[in-house]
Amino acid sequence: MALKKKPVTGMKDILPAEMQIRDYVLNQIKETYRGFGFSAIETPCVEHIENLLSKQGGDNEKLIFKILKRGEKLNIETAETENDLADGGLRYDLTLPLSRYYSNNSANLPSPFKALQVGSVWRADRPQKGRFRQFVQCDIDILGDATNQAEIELILATTTALKKICPDNSFEVRVNDRKLLRAMAVYSGFPEEDIDKVFITVDKMDKIGTDGVKAELMENGYSEETADKYLELMGQATNDASGVRRMGEILAGVLEDGAAENLAQIMETVGDVSDGSFKLAFDPTLVRGMGYYTGTIFEVSMEGFGGSVAGGGRYDKMIGKFTGMDTPACGFSIGFERIVTILLDNGFTVPGGNEKEAWLFEKGMNSEKLASIMKEAMTARKEGKIVLVAQMNKNKKFQKEQLGKEGYSEFKEFYKEDLKH
Repeated sequence: MALKKKPVTGMKDILPAEMQIRDYVLNQIKETYRGFGFSAIETPCVEHIENLLSKQGGDNEKLIFKILKRGEKLNIETAETENDLADGGLRYDLTLPLSRYYSNNSANLPSPFKALQVGSVWRADRPQKGRFRQFVQCDIDILGDATNQAEIELILATTTALKKICPDNSFEVRVNDRKLLRAMAVYSGFPEEDIDKVFITVDKMDKIGTDGVKAELMENGYSEETADKYLELMGQATNDASGVRRMGEILAGVLEDGAAENLAQIMETVGDVSDGSFKLAFDPTLVRGMGYYTGTIFEVSMEGFGGSVAGGGRYDKMIGKFTGMDTPACGFSIGFERIVTILLDNGFTVPGGNEKEAWLFEKGMNSEKLASIMKEAMTARKEGKIVLVAQMNKNKKFQKEQLGKEGYSEFKEFYKEDLKH
């Protein structure tokens, strides 16, 4: 039986034309983040299964690609559950591995630590446009800073990168705080122990709307009065810093002191520094699906693409699950694959760069003349030119068309006999 040519469902082969765009986007992101003082790190793609199943990743824990134990450790006869057969799994994001990394290496890292991490992650999700089972994430995180300077830096760095990559696409940064969300739920009458379940429903707001959220809350056993109070509360605040402060006044007594003012200050500072180059809005419906968020959360939506293209938030409790001592932490992740999808849809071409030349030589060229061509190409490369040397195909026109798709705009042809053409 012939081997399968197509990649595994939800994963894809990347052709040279797209790879050029991916490399360009990655370089723009890394260059921007380094300018903000972030240091590049790397973590393994495989994590301990116990870490991955620690109830930090929300619904993503249902999407883990698990790795079977090896050798004598794999005992199918005595296994009672699926997890008895696995001791590792492919990471579903970069935040959990970063927290383990920091817990293991903090003695050798500065404080606060500004981390830049780019790498593939895997989720057994349903594939669709812009969503794959293997995809690249680009994260920046600040560990060890409990002040809102961390959020301000992360928002400014991420939006700077997005403006460089997609200068013609307008975007909006929406912000909220898990502390505000919890206070809203308690104020409305939801039991404290059920709040995470309520968040799962509210997180579907953009998909099923207000009526759908209300219906699902009632299906889950909550009263219509409680659901209405919560949804009405969401609609009371304006989307600016004064709206955040107003929400803080309404929730006085159930909201942690300073939470509303903290978020309002973030919005005002970012707004002043960015000088209105993008929209910034308080969104009381924003939840973010991960279970590890403890404070500020944010998402970026961009013109030309449905859904968010970046997101993140504060997760002050995760590192403590490794060390026993909580460490403030906050991160922002760019949806790399979604950005690349936008650029491909728009027919984007990588700007600037060196011109690419293709030098094609006739089949049967003698070694002396071929060596002369190769030496000339080596000289051109030392001068900074990009030169491809390849044998001329029988269908020269098609060969040039294919090379043109890869960015080659200049062609030289070499023949066995100089005066032949």
